[in-house]
Amino acid sequence: MSDATYVSFVPRAKRQKLRQVLEGEDTGPIRWSEKRGWFGSEFYFSGPSELARKTHAYITAWLAQG
Repeated sequence: MSDATYVSFVPRAKRQKLRQVLEGEDTGPIRWSEKRGWFGSEFYFSGPSELARKTHAYITAWLAQG
């Protein structure tokens, strides 16, 4: 299984919450990093391609919920 990296842009208002959740959970084989910007952050999720894709999809849905 190959590794993949997905990127999610998280607005400034939600980046602290996401960071807290990621720091408090065991993310297993998924590695994450954050690149902060003025209007939000880019969160990078790397790991096994299927798991990284599912993580990206989950974050996208979480962001869309408001």
